[in-house]
Amino acid sequence: MIETYIPVIIMILVGLGFGVANILLAEYIGPRRPTKEKISTYESGMEPVKSARERFSVKFYMVAMLFILFDIEVVFMYPWAVQFKALGTVGYVAMFLFMILLFAGYIYIIKKGALKWD
Repeated sequence: MIETYIPVIIMILVGLGFGVANILLAEYIGPRRPTKEKISTYESGMEPVKSARERFSVKFYMVAMLFILFDIEVVFMYPWAVQFKALGTVGYVAMFLFMILLFAGYIYIIKKGALKWD
């Protein structure tokens, strides 16, 4: 039974060997011309003003989580849209309830002030 896995094991070893070889070759053969500009912190062309260890506001994380949540909910609508005719009335009602629930959640976070930055 182990004979059936030999090609997979060989492929994994070849892939790992290729990756390690490329990393080592880039380390030893690659050009090294460090300058002040290359070593400095890049801030989109602006001079760095604060430390990288600064704490972010909780509002930043709230907006990020809400964006991910609503983005994933939109992804759930794509299969429904593709199979819209095949699902019929039941699929339409289910998606309508889903959208009402999403809209209620959106109204809730607006009322709680989760998207206010001041």
